[in-house]
Amino acid sequence: MPARGQLKKNATADSIRQRAYNSKPSSKKDRASRNAARKEAVKQGKASKGDGRDVDHKNMNPRDNSKGNLRVQSKSTNRARNQWAKKK
Repeated sequence: MPARGQLKKNATADSIRQRAYNSKPSSKKDRASRNAARKEAVKQGKASKGDGRDVDHKNMNPRDNSKGNLRVQSKSTNRARNQWAKKK
């Protein structure tokens, strides 16, 4: 078992790249903001744990948690919309 923060011996190039991306300060802030949006939706009763839904940011900015920018959608709808927006 590798020490905390160390990579496994058989780590792939993709997993190494993803780990480096996830540890960037900007990625951490984006993730924290998404988590805060989800927590607020649960608090308001719009979402619940294990409901299979995502909190969607309409303007695609994860740090904009204004009330008018958030909506709760099914995972498939939200993630399909996000893939479409990347191609655009």
